[in-house]
Amino acid sequence: MDTLNTSHLEKQLEELQLIKFSLLPGEILLFLDHCKVWDDLLEIYSSGDVNKLPGNEDMEELPQVTFQVSLESWNVWFEVTFSKTYTGFNNVDDAGRSRSNVSIKGEDITRAEQEEWSNLVKEKLTEIGETEYPFYQLLSLHLLPLLHEKAQSTDSTALPEDHLSPDLQADDNVYQSHQSHPASSNTSQSQTYHALFVSHHLVSPKKRRSLQGWSSSLHISGFAKLGYPGVIYAQGSKEDVEEFVENVKGMQWPALRLRFLEALVDETKKRGSGVKEEKEERLEGWKEFQKVGEVMEEMRRIGRESYVVEMGIGSAGSGAG
Repeated sequence: MDTLNTSHLEKQLEELQLIKFSLLPGEILLFLDHCKVWDDLLEIYSSGDVNKLPGNEDMEELPQVTFQVSLESWNVWFEVTFSKTYTGFNNVDDAGRSRSNVSIKGEDITRAEQEEWSNLVKEKLTEIGETEYPFYQLLSLHLLPLLHEKAQSTDSTALPEDHLSPDLQADDNVYQSHQSHPASSNTSQSQTYHALFVSHHLVSPKKRRSLQGWSSSLHISGFAKLGYPGVIYAQGSKEDVEEFVENVKGMQWPALRLRFLEALVDETKKRGSGVKEEKEERLEGWKEFQKVGEVMEEMRRIGRESYVVEMGIGSAGSGAG
């Protein structure tokens, strides 16, 4: 009988964290009712305090994880189940069968549509092969971008005809539809903008040097969170941040996603005159962090914690530990 252990648990939580961090606005990850304990486990893992995770002696009570990934405004979703011993690379058994599975659910979905999605899932899993994070790649690079295209084409929104468009092109289409602070045509080039990227990882010394170089030449302030996943946050003038974003896109690494590029709202203007203002420090220079908790501390320090919390990166009140 397959048994979940701490090694399996941490590897599954690592992939779940990557999936959660890669979600764009309007995309949802939900654990099924009998798996709600996994919400708490993912919260603990994301905080970096792995010592609080269950030990091997407590694994027998832990349910096999099943979760749904969907859009807020669409009637089709993907349901993913990890086998208890799933650790990414070992997703296929000796007979070539997947140890974990993806099923397609929906309201009023026809059998033909369900079969079409099922065939697509099989095709993409075969393409992905025995990689470290197959379901993360399947969802972020293939299924969710296609689901957005299907949903938006139903709403008569013009989208590229190529259903296998590059991940950055697909992400840009989604980003445009969810941009919370669109810039007007007469926006001053000196207006302060900020942008947030999440990637599968940020390890390469070459990429790190490029980010530092661009931050200097373009007068960008911000930071990069190294390791798995990678996080890049940049602030500067509208023109400089837009150029920085294009430079980052040009580097191309696994599942790079632009979470937002928008005008930076002055939070002090949104407070009433009778509200006591907390001291917020400035973002200066370019920094590198190793942990999600450090990202949260930095964003809290400059009064922008909500920007990363709303994107599913960390949680309010979390620290570096």
